[in-house]
Amino acid sequence: MSGTLYGIGVGPGDPELITLKAHRILTAAKVIAYPAPDTGESFARSIVASYLRPDQTEFPIVIPMRSERFPAQSIYDRAAGEIARYLDDGTDVVVLCEGDPFFYGSFMYLFERLAGHFPVEVVPGISSVMAAGAAVGRPLAARNDLLSVIPGPMETAEMRRQLEAADAVAIIKVGRHFSRIRGLIDELGLTGASAYVERVTLGNERLLPLSEVKDETAPYFSLILIYKGQEGWVLDLPVGTSADDAAEKRAGTGS
Repeated sequence: MSGTLYGIGVGPGDPELITLKAHRILTAAKVIAYPAPDTGESFARSIVASYLRPDQTEFPIVIPMRSERFPAQSIYDRAAGEIARYLDDGTDVVVLCEGDPFFYGSFMYLFERLAGHFPVEVVPGISSVMAAGAAVGRPLAARNDLLSVIPGPMETAEMRRQLEAADAVAIIKVGRHFSRIRGLIDELGLTGASAYVERVTLGNERLLPLSEVKDETAPYFSLILIYKGQEGWVLDLPVGTSADDAAEKRAGTGS
């Protein structure tokens, strides 16, 4: 009998945001695979590091951090082949995925290579979009609002069309595209309705009205939330606030 491949979402960064099901599967598994850069530590692994055991076999899937398009097919071909050997031996393999495995998650590239040959279970996780909405204290969308998720690298003209059509927007993968995206948001008159979220749920998280962001660039783990629907939600974040500050302010205990 073959092993089962588990793709588990580990959330946006806070270890407490991993689900109970993901924790159960993770702590029982013998083999843990995860994406890793060619320099530095794996972010997915760092989220669950406190849950790992010394006797578990770790398999980093090293993905070079380059500007050219990824995923590189050869990297996932090779990783799928190595994982298949464990599965053929009857050993379950857990693959960690930041956020949710099927929401722009790297696990999907292993899924498409292995799902037709082995049992696979996907455990959903909390995405950075959902975590960001909670952090800024403004709902993402309601009723008949159209919510669009826009990748930051999207070509400007198409991004403009999406921004004009949607009632609510989450722009993800902002990173090096920040200046261009901000210019477009300014041009469309949406700056006042926009929240900037950086490294959501982590210790160095930043929550800012987009109008108050002074930086010309943004880290990879950043996104922008925009609401222009029919609800009367307003963005009420002081400059440089953290998630804790925002929660205190909403509870009436902050300054």
